[in-house]
Amino acid sequence: MARSKARVYGCCTLMLLCVVTAIVLIAVLGRHTCPDDTFSKAAVAADSKKCSEIGRDILQKGGSAVDGAIAALLCTSVMNPQSMGIGGGSIFTVMDSSGNVKTINSRETVPQTFNTDLLKSCPKTFRMMTGSEWIGVPGELRGYEMAHKIYGKLPWATLFEPTIQLAKKGFPIPPIQGRYLSYLDTNASQSLRELFSDKNGKLLQTGDNIKFEKLADTLEVIANHGADAFYNGSIAEELIQDIQEAGGTLTMQDLAAYRVSVTDAWAVPLGEYQMYIPPPPAGGIILSLILNIMKGYGLTSASLTGGKTLAYHRYIEAFKFANGIKNHIKDPQFSSAEMAKKFTEDSFANNIRSLISDDRTLDPQYYNITPHLDSMGTTHVSVLAEDGSAVSVTSTINHIFGSKIFSPRTGVILNNELSDFCGRVDKIFPGEQPPSSMAPVVFKSRSKTLVIGSTGGSMITTGIASALMNHFWFGKSLKEAIAAPVVFVDSQNAAKFEPKFDKDVIMALKAMGHKQEIAKYFYNVVNAVGKEDGCICAVSDARKLGEAAGY
Repeated sequence: MARSKARVYGCCTLMLLCVVTAIVLIAVLGRHTCPDDTFSKAAVAADSKKCSEIGRDILQKGGSAVDGAIAALLCTSVMNPQSMGIGGGSIFTVMDSSGNVKTINSRETVPQTFNTDLLKSCPKTFRMMTGSEWIGVPGELRGYEMAHKIYGKLPWATLFEPTIQLAKKGFPIPPIQGRYLSYLDTNASQSLRELFSDKNGKLLQTGDNIKFEKLADTLEVIANHGADAFYNGSIAEELIQDIQEAGGTLTMQDLAAYRVSVTDAWAVPLGEYQMYIPPPPAGGIILSLILNIMKGYGLTSASLTGGKTLAYHRYIEAFKFANGIKNHIKDPQFSSAEMAKKFTEDSFANNIRSLISDDRTLDPQYYNITPHLDSMGTTHVSVLAEDGSAVSVTSTINHIFGSKIFSPRTGVILNNELSDFCGRVDKIFPGEQPPSSMAPVVFKSRSKTLVIGSTGGSMITTGIASALMNHFWFGKSLKEAIAAPVVFVDSQNAAKFEPKFDKDVIMALKAMGHKQEIAKYFYNVVNAVGKEDGCICAVSDARKLGEAAGY
């Protein structure tokens, strides 16, 4: 009897061992390994390698996606000060680990006192607007403060430390920053030129060492005492003194009265995804309209072989109609958002699609175009954290070096955001936020996440839409999709093709009646992080020599 029981126990043990071995083998053999150029836990895509790494390091210390984004943005304010800084504003689209998505809007506002004839100074064609009259009330730091209050994990000061050290110790001017220093030759304040000049007054060049010591002091105070130090304290007093000495109208009351808005992001279905966009005055509705129009054409990778010209003809036509609704992007505090909401609906896109002819283009009035000015500038950071939370944030001082007004007492470069009203409105009001092309977006499906955004003013929508069309429908990898040459449809409905765009397609589009013009520069720079099958692909656009970082 005992021998029989022992035999039974032995068989059971052997069977259990076989089951465990089988489970282990299945786990080992079935384990999905991520490609070498991807990450398994988290990633940051900023527009410079250094800032991506700083954001990644914050994540590895236990920071949230928002913590990583703020640290990367602060870094960018010294690595690419021509694009953004604490003298500007930003828009966050934040998805928490449970999938809830909020927009944190800290875009600049019109000060209480301003030149009532300001819009009469707007040019008829695009040019960089410099001078103190274009400065809006900076919201950048209030945006960081609110995002950190809701989503932050690490101490506030920890996020500032890497950039403070960079600014104090100095570093060689990177190629992108160096590329734009020539813009300081004209219309820049003397103090701003001096910041980027050597002791002999000669502008620095790529590779020369640069320090931002006064900005480091300012950031140190803000790190220790919070954003209030910028909006109510001694820094505020010094900043306002410098602005007013430069002829600006901002006051201490303007800074003290600044408020951030926190709202639900707008959800727009797109195939298997929910696309989360920031509401007006951001440019999310423009992006959603173009994508909704294009999704109805059933694009596939085959479209690039048998019907590439037709695909891009329809794409350009979609942009023309999108240009026609730009004047409806306004601060919802000063106009109804109901019309803007309709632009995100399938029924509206379906109607626009029915108006697109497949064999010709039409006169400008057909697209209900009202003239507006194109713009440029900005930076974007995309972050995906270990817990699945994500941040897509776009930040700007608007044009290259903003207003070109510098506060020597605080080290802050001021924005020229009020120029974004040019060609969009007939009148502006105190406290109003200007319309924007910024579209920080998060896509979420049951098994995939994509965090994406772009810089480049009016080319923001171009950059994101092109990358998404190439990735979602043409079957390209995220890196290939971002690198693909773009076509930009400007405010006058002219198509401008990036170098290396398919020449045969350009010729065929011209034959269909599309007006082609040459763009001097392309500012579209897309930074994205996507997760699929447990692997994270992070891409910082090579156009700005960026490089993502993760682990």
